[in-house]
Amino acid sequence: MTYDEVLSRLFSHADESYRAFHKRLLNNDAIRVIGVRMPVLRALAREWKGEFSVLAAFPDEYYEVTLLKCLIADMLPYGSFVPAADMLVEKLDNWATCDSFRAPCLDGNREAYLPYLEKYLSDGREFVVRYALVTLLKHYVRREYLPLIFRSVRMCTDAQYYVCMGAAWLTAEVLAHFFEEGYSFLQEEGLSPRLRALAVRKARESFRLTREQKDRLSALKQSFAAKSLP
Repeated sequence: MTYDEVLSRLFSHADESYRAFHKRLLNNDAIRVIGVRMPVLRALAREWKGEFSVLAAFPDEYYEVTLLKCLIADMLPYGSFVPAADMLVEKLDNWATCDSFRAPCLDGNREAYLPYLEKYLSDGREFVVRYALVTLLKHYVRREYLPLIFRSVRMCTDAQYYVCMGAAWLTAEVLAHFFEEGYSFLQEEGLSPRLRALAVRKARESFRLTREQKDRLSALKQSFAAKSLP
């Protein structure tokens, strides 16, 4: 398999209307998008499951090429996933590629992967930090990891936009599974008002919370808004 062969397959599935739509969502004019829909990319990733080392050497000229690398890396066993992900995290420049990671191997290796998450959380680059937050959301929303999650969200008080959105999404996921713990966390005075508001909004959109829980979140948001008034 060559790079030209991969591009030929990708361009054969290009959808111009989707390309224009998705490029607007990515909010980065520097990213080159072919316009291949995710179901097609997932099918190609399954087809090329054993070709990660080949694709890894190809240039990241197009959004879809990097995304394919991430989708294939997700299917690797843990020992192979770790160095692959470490290499791919360096390439993250948008929320969609960042959020595409969901490696089943992490569910059986949560403790082993923690040093990597700690490294990414303290990295400072917007999408590297978001990757860590989204990985926590997908694999670590368990009671024993709540202190780690809350500590990670606290680090995002003055964060870049996509980090703040990731932290709010993570907090909303905690509220869906451990409402009282998440609610107590949102009561902390030092949290960013923007993060708190985004987390409440995201949680209120969820069908997993009751009307009473949503009302409590709204009241909490209003009480903090009232405190900020002169």
